[in-house]
Amino acid sequence: MLGADTLFLLVIIVIAIIVVSVLFTFVPIGLWISALAAGVKIGIFTLIGMRLRRVIPRRVVEPLIKAHKAGLPVATNQLESHYLAGGNVDRVVNALIAAQRANIELTFERAAAIDLAGRDVLEAVQMSVNPKVIETPFIAGVAMDGIEVKAKARITVRANIDRLVGGAGEETVIARVGEGVVSTIGSSDNHKKVLENPDMISRTVLSKGLDAGTAFEILSIDIADVDIGKNIGAQLQTDQAEADKKIAQAKAEERRAMAVANEQEMKARVEEMRAKVVEAEAEVPLAMSEALKSGNLGVMDYLSFRNIDADTDMRDSIGRMTKPKDNNKPE
Repeated sequence: MLGADTLFLLVIIVIAIIVVSVLFTFVPIGLWISALAAGVKIGIFTLIGMRLRRVIPRRVVEPLIKAHKAGLPVATNQLESHYLAGGNVDRVVNALIAAQRANIELTFERAAAIDLAGRDVLEAVQMSVNPKVIETPFIAGVAMDGIEVKAKARITVRANIDRLVGGAGEETVIARVGEGVVSTIGSSDNHKKVLENPDMISRTVLSKGLDAGTAFEILSIDIADVDIGKNIGAQLQTDQAEADKKIAQAKAEERRAMAVANEQEMKARVEEMRAKVVEAEAEVPLAMSEALKSGNLGVMDYLSFRNIDADTDMRDSIGRMTKPKDNNKPE
């Protein structure tokens, strides 16, 4: 069995190991040693304070070492405050180093503001050194002769550091260039001029200052491809003719319907008149009978009327019999 002194010593050793383990876990001793080796003066209590402020010390110390080696005057508090604001400290320091190497004036405050605005500040610095080419889709415009012309443009842009915060992005540049291409094609007398001289589009669009208010500076606009599309003028005339035809057909159908309605109305009137005639003819015998009864019509007058009626029927029959025959009419 172990003695009391030996057991006490083992307990002390275990406690010491636990304390040292917790100390090395909570206090980044290795990171502190790396900073001292790189010539960055940072206190151990500063690292402990970062832990207490819920800052990952490595996210601040490693960019600080990188900035110190590049000769950038960046303080620990600046990097820590940018980290607490939700920024990417490493990307900001890389952007500052790249800007220093390219002789581009860029302060830490502006780089931090660009990063917090949601833009990639390192990519912006790289784009200032190496301009970017933005290719637009085919942009269709119609010349004055009605022919559709499709053009594809390549826009060479360079990032404007001063306008990265609050400046419009690539979509705005593409939209403005597209509008300029459409207006330039539309102002051409015919499509042949556009095909013969496509750089006319480049010069016209570039002279409009389309990069105003954007985060870029347009260096050049080159027309990469030009194609001929549809004959919009002829298509519009065809559509107009078709529309006029349908309108004329509708009006003709309306007139035909009115004529049919008028014909039906006339037939109805004729039938009505015939009915009235039949009704009147039916009342003649009744009137004659009433006249005979009342003495207004004598027997001789009635017989004379009958003779005249018979004579009329006979003449009608003779007339139908002696009517000349139409040889063209089939038997």
